[in-house]
Amino acid sequence: KIGDTVPTACQDWAATKAAYRFFSNPRVDESIILAGHFAATKSRFTATSGPILILHDTTEFTFQRDQPEAIGQTQLLSNLKHFPRSYTVCGLLMHSSLVLTPEGLPLGMAAVKFWTRKKFKGTNALKKKFNPTRIPIEQKESFCWIENVKQATEKLADPFRCVHIGDRGSDIYELFCAAHDLGTQFLVRTCVDRLAGAGCTTISRKLRREPVRGTHEIEVLDNKRRICKAKLHFRFSQMMVHLPVGKQKRYPALKLTVIHAYERGTPSDRSPIEWKLLTNLPVDDLLSVIEKLDWYAQRWKIETFHKALKSGCKAEESKLRTAERLTNQLAVFCIIAWRVFWLTMINRTEPDLSVEVAFTKSEIQILNHLAKGTKPSLPATVSDYITEVAKLGGYLARGKDPPPGNMVLWRGLSRLTDIQIGFELRKGVVGN
Repeated sequence: KIGDTVPTACQDWAATKAAYRFFSNPRVDESIILAGHFAATKSRFTATSGPILILHDTTEFTFQRDQPEAIGQTQLLSNLKHFPRSYTVCGLLMHSSLVLTPEGLPLGMAAVKFWTRKKFKGTNALKKKFNPTRIPIEQKESFCWIENVKQATEKLADPFRCVHIGDRGSDIYELFCAAHDLGTQFLVRTCVDRLAGAGCTTISRKLRREPVRGTHEIEVLDNKRRICKAKLHFRFSQMMVHLPVGKQKRYPALKLTVIHAYERGTPSDRSPIEWKLLTNLPVDDLLSVIEKLDWYAQRWKIETFHKALKSGCKAEESKLRTAERLTNQLAVFCIIAWRVFWLTMINRTEPDLSVEVAFTKSEIQILNHLAKGTKPSLPATVSDYITEVAKLGGYLARGKDPPPGNMVLWRGLSRLTDIQIGFELRKGVVGN
């Protein structure tokens, strides 16, 4: 019952009470719930070869509570129309790390961290008292990026194959040093114009002196969520990157490669693309630059995973009252959202796999019955069966329709569960 309440999923008071006791158990936390999933992610990672992308990002879960103290706070809003004084947003933050093949197939999660904000001290507030760059990274909220990079790298146990990818929130020099110490790779979008070279110039100045090395086309979404093409021009250069003066005694300068990919002109239906990427991966020619651009373009997949959590599992509609209970429930939702996303992407990346990799024998039998009206028999590939599940969720499967997405699949899986219950009940009655 993806997206439904706990009582709807449990069906009776005994099972519902058991679920509530599980979420409230002080001996249970998200690391225990996800331990098996992390182990399965490692086994899937080991079964692959070549570089594997680890996407990192933070998302926020907002809840409506009369007494938010038991959950926590994420931000403080003021000067709003309906709340003229101030309004405290009740909720949790989650920093997740999704393991992905370069082709886009999610292998599972490798790390997750939940927290709330107890104090509302932004960068502007900190600047009034002292220099924020002199605060140890361990005392900042952004330390979650470094923690997840370390946890994911250690759990997968093959640092050289890991490529950690993050947006501008991951542009943290301490993260670069942590990756260097772990022997792993990173590819992040940079927003800080650091000192470069011998320390007398900056990254942007050095890049401006580099010629345009080539162009590359990628697919993006316009303002109406339609797929369109974007032609990127790019420069790249390897240089020594220095950290701020206040931290130079703690961390060394690093030799990194900067890639500047930008779109000339302003498209009419979306904002122009401009990426400045920073990496410790080798970038020697045009093909390696295009490879890194394609890898960073996969970063949007983690946003899709978070959408499955919020829209599919309806995580923000949960009525649990404390942060501990909510984090346990969200950990369960992470596994469900990953499976929905995995079905979506395996249909696109490896459609000819055997159906047994995704469905049980009873599910296959049910889908065979459902497909009898449209096809004499289904081929034994996972793609055809996923399409049948998507049809249960409203997918029309017309000739020019794109492959089914997360939304129709989570609706279809819920309906398939209902059908399976009836199927199993009928088998039991006949057996008696």
